Amino acid sequence: MASTRDDSSRNGVDVTALSATADAVRGNPAAAAFQFRAHNEWISGTHNRGTIHDYSGGGEERTHERTFQFDADHPAVLAGRDNGPAGPELVLHALASCLTAGLATAAAARGIRLTEVRSTVTGDLDLNGVLGLDPAVRNGFGQITVRFTVTGDAPADQLRDLVEHSRARSAVLDVLTNVVPVTIEVATV
Repeated sequence: MASTRDDSSRNGVDVTALSATADAVRGNPAAAAFQFRAHNEWISGTHNRGTIHDYSGGGEERTHERTFQFDADHPAVLAGRDNGPAGPELVLHALASCLTAGLATAAAARGIRLTEVRSTVTGDLDLNGVLGLDPAVRNGFGQITVRFTVTGDAPADQLRDLVEHSRARSAVLDVLTNVVPVTIEVATV
C-alpha cells in the first residue's frame, strides 16, 4: 500500500498524534494504562462469535468508532463447520497485525516511507497435545515463524531494523513469549 506525501502523516500514521501521545504519557504515566476487551458468545458446536467494542485507556472508558464482530470455528477436519478461523489462526493474525502496525509506526517516526509490507505467519501445532493423546506434547504451537517482505525508501539494513524494532516493542509477541497470568472465572446459572 502506497503512503501519502503529507509530512504530518507517513505510511498512514499521524506522526503529530503519535508524538503527542508519547508526550502525554511522559507527562502523565497513569495515562499509559489500557485495558482491551474481547467478548465472545458460543453459537453451536465449535462455532463462536467475538465482539470487540469497548476498552479503557488514558484514564477513561472508551469505545471503538464501530463494533467489530468476527466468527471463529474449527475446520471440518477438526469437528467444526469452518464458520471462521480457528483460535490458533486468530493468534497468528494478532501477531502479524501487531508486528505490522509497529513496523509502520516506527517507519513513520523515522521518516521512512513504506511502499509494501507483507508477512506470512505460520504456527506448527501437534494435535497429540490438544487431544490429550500424549502428555509430553504441548497444547499450543511448538514453533511460530514470521516472514516479512518490506519495501520502502530506505536501505535494506534500515528496513530490517524496522522489523527488529517492531519485534522488540510488540505487545502480542510479548504475550506469546513471556508467561502472562491468566485468571478464569466461571458464573453458572
